[in-house]
Amino acid sequence: MSTASLTADLVRTFRAEGRIVIVGASLAGLRAAEALREKGFRGSLTLIGDEPHEPYDRPPLSKQVLRGSVRADHTTLPRMRAIDADWRLGVAATGLDRVNRRVLLAAGDAVPYDRLLITTGVRARPWFNPTEGALHGVFTLRTCEDAARLQAALQAGPKRVLVVGAGFVGSEMASVCCELGLPVTVAERGGGPLVGPLGGVIADIAARMQRAAGVDLRVGVSVEALDGDAGGRVRRARLSEGTTLDVDVVVASLGSIRNVEWLAGAGLAAGFWGVGCDAGCRAFDINGVVTDNIFVAGDIARQPHVLYEYQFISMEHWDNAVCGAQVAANNMISLETDRRPHLPLPSFWSAQFGVNIKGVGVCSFGDEIAFTQGSPGDYRFAAAYGHRGRIVGAVTFNHGKWLPYYAAMIERSAPFPPPPPGYDQAPDPAPIPARFPDPRVPTGIPDVVLTGHDPTSRGAEFH
Repeated sequence: MSTASLTADLVRTFRAEGRIVIVGASLAGLRAAEALREKGFRGSLTLIGDEPHEPYDRPPLSKQVLRGSVRADHTTLPRMRAIDADWRLGVAATGLDRVNRRVLLAAGDAVPYDRLLITTGVRARPWFNPTEGALHGVFTLRTCEDAARLQAALQAGPKRVLVVGAGFVGSEMASVCCELGLPVTVAERGGGPLVGPLGGVIADIAARMQRAAGVDLRVGVSVEALDGDAGGRVRRARLSEGTTLDVDVVVASLGSIRNVEWLAGAGLAAGFWGVGCDAGCRAFDINGVVTDNIFVAGDIARQPHVLYEYQFISMEHWDNAVCGAQVAANNMISLETDRRPHLPLPSFWSAQFGVNIKGVGVCSFGDEIAFTQGSPGDYRFAAAYGHRGRIVGAVTFNHGKWLPYYAAMIERSAPFPPPPPGYDQAPDPAPIPARFPDPRVPTGIPDVVLTGHDPTSRGAEFH
């Protein structure tokens, strides 16, 4: 028997008898399980999730659910096909034993695997003071339970809502408050709404849009403390500008934390930014060596992208979770020649203040921006981002039908500024600085150090 036929026979045997475990039973985990069955995997399949619910859709939580048009428990994701899996819901993974190929569970038992897919995603960053965060009326938004509690609090008619953080989710929540007729203050310590993903030029437009809708927007301002009453309910917020707000609902929209703690000691390249992997979704170990039986997909994956100088990128977008899961599933049960890369062109959308914001590419990779179509003053425009003379991203306000045009240019590394589109040209298409925040601001990322006493025994570990 030739080597090729022997390898093919091993793959066929694995597809029939292998054991695959998926840790993370949300969008990426579900779509990966479906793809595995679709591609002929007939072996044992286990999905592990720390939430007790079947996989559900998260984007509606900050939009339709808070608005009251959809119930939080009515966002279950549709099943594309039967997957015949062992569901372990409501039980968190607490450790990974790579030597014996076992996932350790909070219930005290372990699940063996031959191939492992990590899709544990992210969680909402909690309020920095746990005592203040425990006050009644202080919320975060990530789970369906979070959305249900916050929606009930908004329906009760609070006198003032304070949203801390003006990213996409925070801005969407402020928009819902305006729709519900609720007074809302947004405190953003950065230069403006959406400044992180879209830069200061767009942040100025978003700020004008929010204030026109009635939002009390405070930029360059942080919340230093929350005060509660004798009954343990939040009543006031003290701001860094020296003022005090009377509030009865506070929503902390402070970004996300990647769920990697359960991987401590497993020797994978897991840390602040997620789990490092190659373009085929195979996880790296702590030394940067690719693993053969552990794969990563979804929000937690951090992988190099050919369009962005092979820099490692984490993408918390819906399409990244779906496409990454499908690529990982294919590669877990295929020979090397049949494996595919996961090279998505990121895309995102957000509905807020009557405006549909859509984008494509990695806008924050750019350092210049050019308005190419429409009018920023009317909140109806398209803008392209450039880096080193080529287009790397684009954003539209109520102009989303043009996104495929810009996506095609990004994929072929077209020059920046792009040529005139031939329709609805902007009055001033000259590039200007995009004004993104300085990425060199120190963070709490762990150090990685080399260990060993001679070059042949060197390894790496986190400190």
